[in-house]
This record gives sequence, C-alpha cells and structure tokens, in this order.
Amino acid sequence: MTEKQRKERTDIVDNVKFLTASDRAVSVVFGDEISLEVNTKVKMLAQELEKHPIEGMIEYSPAYSSLMVHYQPDVIRYRELVEELKDRIARMTPISEEEQIIKEVPILYGGELGPDLEYCAELEKVTPEELIRRHSEPIYYVYMLGFAPGHPYMARFEDPFGFKRRSEPRVNIPARSVVVQLNLSDLIPFDQPCGWNIIGSTPLELYDASKENPFLLNAGEWVKHVPVTKEEYDEIRRQVIAGTYQIKSYRKGQ
Repeated sequence: MTEKQRKERTDIVDNVKFLTASDRAVSVVFGDEISLEVNTKVKMLAQELEKHPIEGMIEYSPAYSSLMVHYQPDVIRYRELVEELKDRIARMTPISEEEQIIKEVPILYGGELGPDLEYCAELEKVTPEELIRRHSEPIYYVYMLGFAPGHPYMARFEDPFGFKRRSEPRVNIPARSVVVQLNLSDLIPFDQPCGWNIIGSTPLELYDASKENPFLLNAGEWVKHVPVTKEEYDEIRRQVIAGTYQIKSYRKGQ
C-alpha cells in the first residue's frame, strides 16, 4: 500500500461517526448528504463485513449515508466493536463496475395501475409517452431498503422531474405500484399508505418470505425499468405466481 493510499484510508476513518443507536446497535455514519459517493462507502463497509464478519455482530442494514450494525453486547462490547469497525473501514476496497448488478424490472405504465401518469405528464408539460421514456430510459441506483420489507429507495442521476410528492397522501395504494417524485422512484412491496405519484405497476413481487433471499432488489444494485404491454404484464404475473419467472440481471458495463 502506498503512502497516499494509507492517508486516504486514515482520512476516511477519521471522518466517520459512530453513534449509539441502542444498547445493541451502533450507527456508522459516513456523511450527512444523500449522494452516490457517500452511499458507496456504506456499501463498501457492508461488503467488507460480509467478507470479514465481526464476532458478536448479528446483522447490518444500510441506509442512505450510514450502516446500522446490530451486535450482542455479551459477546463484544461497544468500544471493542467500534475498533473492529474502524479496522474494517481502513481495509475497505473500491467496488468495481464488474461487481455492480443491473436488474430489469418490467413496468406497465398508466391506466388503472398508474392513475397519476397523465397528471404528472401535465405537470411536466409533456405527453404521457414522453414521461414514460424519461422514467424508463435511465438506470436507477438502489440506495437502501426501508419503510417496509423489500421497499427500494431508488434514484437516477440526470433529468429529474420537476414535481414532488402529492399535497395529500393516499391512505392505501396497491402493492407493486411504481411511485415517483423529482429524481426518485420507488416500488411498493405491500398495500400501504403513500404520498408519492403512482405512474405504473410491476408484476414482480418485491418481497417473498418463502425464499432464502426474500428481496427482489438489494441496496447497491441498479434497476432498469422496462415498459411492457398489458398482455405481457399479465403473462409475467402468471409466471411469478407459478414461481417460474426469472428476473433478467447482468453486470454493469456488459
């Protein structure tokens, strides 16, 4: 390791905050902004903990700019855990493009399943077709899962919409809805309240407790929304229910 690399790693450790979240959890905070740069550090620490777990650590969960680490205080004390985490942070390695996954998620836009599509198009002063193009053309980064199991918080990094969330949230919206505001786009795993604009639906399940990995998407992955027809949506939905559908995924850059 070069002297420059040592200094860069020392700087990263020195700028990280360790916050007591409970008597069994510590929050490792890499910054106070929502950005790909900060979130990449969160992902790098998660990757390092996956490769080199800490004895007494139960699990970890990434957020926009922090990683929550749950632990057993009868196995490892807080100060010991922080020192172990500092060690893992100092050893973090960059995530190569070959390690980044893109998953294609089919979307049926508009109609009964996307009641706000035309309204959002009016706000943007474009046709519904153009709004669909602007939403589906970029790839989206999954910052984290939250609010409900399997609920991905995603963003694109160019050409944001001008509208924000609705002035009055809906008490309940259907599972698998595609909801948007600004440069953000979420997929709703269950029937739940939501204040965002609904522009479509995916036939895929975001959370399936019967699977070893119950989440369709994971933090640090990328998503490509693929427009489909009603017939294609119904056929994919039948395959999902039958357990035969395989989501298309590939390495970024391929």
